[in-house]
Amino acid sequence: MNKFQAKRVAQKRRERRVRSKIFGTADSPRLSVHRTNANIYAQLIDDVDGKTICSASTLSSEFRATGKVGSNKEAAEFVGKLIGQHAQAAGVSSVKFDRGGHIYHGRIKALADGAREAGLKF
Repeated sequence: MNKFQAKRVAQKRRERRVRSKIFGTADSPRLSVHRTNANIYAQLIDDVDGKTICSASTLSSEFRATGKVGSNKEAAEFVGKLIGQHAQAAGVSSVKFDRGGHIYHGRIKALADGAREAGLKF
């Protein structure tokens, strides 16, 4: 196993560990964050019904209209505010944060702070 495969296996193990403790419901859905080198994605998931309530990413039209780059903390904070606005429109005020195996630092923390500024509680 090369080092890239080992890093991916370790991240999958962290994802499973985090996901085993977090379960989203209709009242308090799971705010799942996925990060790549170029973009960041967030979605609210109701695990009881297996449905996505709303989503936001740096690929969405709202973000593209700003003309920002999708791979920095400012973009992550904007996506956090965007998912917070979508959640408020869907009637969701509290969520459970799923960091997706990433450490709570940098872009992940910026997205969480943006979602809190938009009114989500977690």
